[in-house]
Amino acid sequence: MASSFILASNSPRRRALLAKAGYKFEVIVPAVSEVASAYLSLRELTIANATRKGLAVSHVHPRRIVLAADTLVALEGEVIGKPRDLNHARVILQRLSGRTHDVCTGVCIVGPQKKISFAEISQVRFRKLNESDIADYLRVVNPIDKAGAYAAQAAGRSIIASIEGSFTNVIGLPMERTTEALGQFGLCPVNVSRPQLPASWPPPAPARVSRLGTKTKR
Repeated sequence: MASSFILASNSPRRRALLAKAGYKFEVIVPAVSEVASAYLSLRELTIANATRKGLAVSHVHPRRIVLAADTLVALEGEVIGKPRDLNHARVILQRLSGRTHDVCTGVCIVGPQKKISFAEISQVRFRKLNESDIADYLRVVNPIDKAGAYAAQAAGRSIIASIEGSFTNVIGLPMERTTEALGQFGLCPVNVSRPQLPASWPPPAPARVSRLGTKTKR
């Protein structure tokens, strides 16, 4: 039975979710650019990006199990990426204000003998936000590296009215389906209960972090 795997992602939120569940893993960040295509659905696009990341790492470590993921936010079918700067983040949050949008995470798990991929979509409805609400939120949350310019786990209650579907999917990894898929590779978490967010988020993740072509660092 496999005891550990590689997480092909630089996301501290994914590291925290997996560490909280009790998985053993190391992090290797693939040097892969994410693609965008108007011809692919939201599910297809996130799976395609996750697969590119997973295969890039698997090519270097063909005997290991590799988990990769990609998360996108879409409003009425239009993909909303990460903000360029704080002004762009304000514009994005204004667009999402009082409306419901989709958060989709594509997951790809690559092993020596098989590959599993899937996508999960959750619906997030924002509260009606005024300029002061947005300014207050941006004072406590750095939106630059986050799809949709927000983080559900960071002061999320101040801007989010409701979430339909997987909450951890909105954070960056649908743990319910991911746990099931990892189980097919013989990987089981220590904590099999429904993931709960700790008071301090994210907690430190006990995993080695490296990038392809670089030395390993902690």
